[in-house]
Amino acid sequence: MLFDKFKKNGGAKYVSSPMNGEVFPLSKSADEAHQQEMIGKGALIIPSEGAVYAPFNGLVEMVFETQHAIGLLSDDGVELMIHVGFETVKLEGRHYKAHVKEKQKIKEGDLLLEFDIEGIKAEGYPVETPIIVTNTASYQSIVVLADGKVKKNERLLEIKESVILH
Repeated sequence: MLFDKFKKNGGAKYVSSPMNGEVFPLSKSADEAHQQEMIGKGALIIPSEGAVYAPFNGLVEMVFETQHAIGLLSDDGVELMIHVGFETVKLEGRHYKAHVKEKQKIKEGDLLLEFDIEGIKAEGYPVETPIIVTNTASYQSIVVLADGKVKKNERLLEIKESVILH
């Protein structure tokens, strides 16, 4: 049949919230690159507590030297960046503690990073946290499912695969 030539690669994938807080669109970010989705699509979370948890099963691809950001790869191919705070690289790691290292396997809900919200704010930095799918172009759509308050491990993003012709 004609439709046998189409293959759907796994349907929808989901990314859980990596933290407790309040969800906003990326357009509300202080960072113009995030506002305009230059790095990818996703969501912005203002954290209510200083912890980042694994949003899926996968692998830690990168922990920034300053421990303010982490790059992850899900078992089903989603590349995700979690960046705690705006311009917080300037803190040179103060107020951050990584609990994982590069190439470490992770399970949804594992503690990845801890950070001191009040310490970061006291130094003049916002703690807004973009959660960005960095391989956005590989997918048909990325939809933010959460609205308002979100808890860790609640569904945050739905990612739909493109239909490809073989």
